[in-house]
Amino acid sequence: MEAIPGYKTTRRTLKEGSGASVVKGATVTVHATGIVKETGKKFWSTKDPGQQPFTYQAGVGQVITGWDQGLLGMKLGEERELLIPADEGYGQKGFPAWGIPPGGSLNFTLEVLKIA
Repeated sequence: MEAIPGYKTTRRTLKEGSGASVVKGATVTVHATGIVKETGKKFWSTKDPGQQPFTYQAGVGQVITGWDQGLLGMKLGEERELLIPADEGYGQKGFPAWGIPPGGSLNFTLEVLKIA
């Protein structure tokens, strides 16, 4: 795993992408799967039945910090694993409705489907 400069979140490329990179302010569509590191329990995946890819504006705080910073620089088709500590995820309150405990660390796998 590689550190993201200025953050505690770490990243690892699972599959190389090509073309343009995700920059701050870009509208990005991704597949995302989130697992609670401490329990190994999946709490969300856009690949599950009834779910759809997730679209948002990158690098401007629309998602948790670790994901927001961890996606920057990814290329179209790239898949990346992120290990996100609680303070760059859902913090000391967690997100009980999704089964994320207080202080829970997250393991996200992201795949860039579209960059606009």
